[in-house]
Amino acid sequence: MTPGDEVVVALDVGGTGMKCALVRPDGATVHAERHATDAARGPEAVVGTILDVAEGLAGKARADGLTPVACGIAVPGVVDEARGVAVWSANVGFRDVPLRDLARERLGLPTALGHDVRVGGLAEARLGAGRDTGHVLFVAIGTGIAAAHVVDGSAAVGAHGAAGEIGHILVRPDGPPCGCGRPGCLESVASASAIGRRYAELAGATATAAEVADRAAAGEPLAGRVWREAVEALADGLATGQALFDVATIVIGGGLAQAGPRLFDPLRTALRERLTFHREPRLVAAALGDEAGCLGAALLALDTLAKESR
Repeated sequence: MTPGDEVVVALDVGGTGMKCALVRPDGATVHAERHATDAARGPEAVVGTILDVAEGLAGKARADGLTPVACGIAVPGVVDEARGVAVWSANVGFRDVPLRDLARERLGLPTALGHDVRVGGLAEARLGAGRDTGHVLFVAIGTGIAAAHVVDGSAAVGAHGAAGEIGHILVRPDGPPCGCGRPGCLESVASASAIGRRYAELAGATATAAEVADRAAAGEPLAGRVWREAVEALADGLATGQALFDVATIVIGGGLAQAGPRLFDPLRTALRERLTFHREPRLVAAALGDEAGCLGAALLALDTLAKESR
């Protein structure tokens, strides 16, 4: 075996689909495939699919003359990375699933289990838009909002596996109800789904966040109002994040980042207005797209392998 032959089996499991890859230690993807999660089948069936796909990828690697050296799996929800347990996930239906040990037993490879946003942040910090900046806050904005605080290439997990829940910072005490049960959380105002809901509530017509952004840019007053509300709330959340973490770079990923300058230009201005003695972070769009989860899962697995080999 030579270093150039080594690959990591990497899976990024979502509620709808799984992004899967064979990744070299330098971050290069040598093979990628996608599979349906079909979470409605129940958690046991999903776990079975995850293990089957991982085993199939390891087999493909060997058939192609490559050597799988580790496995990394990313899942949503609450993840106990130390124990390798998917504690809870509404999207996939997991409750206390020892996924790391199950995969390690099936594949016979060192395995790491990580949180999808944290591993995405790991990838962006080490390979993507936050590369070489040391202190990075990765914020994923889609149906919800979550973050990863990455320092020198390592993402903070938290005492209970729940670090990074920036979407549940209180930004509007009298705001709309959040899925967590409290009103006014950041994701209840500034997530892509919240923007669509707010516009529908005011306009009586449905629209996605992207459509709201387009209509705001075209000069529609109502869309402009909804977009401004979201940007202002997001700036409040990021200012809180900067006060807590003092990062060099904030990387914005997820669907809302696709709005490009329509998001980043007003967001930079609003964030700057909220900072006093805090240093203004560089605010950039994520660079790795939907590959970030697989790449981050691979990095986490390689980190685990390095620790186990010491």
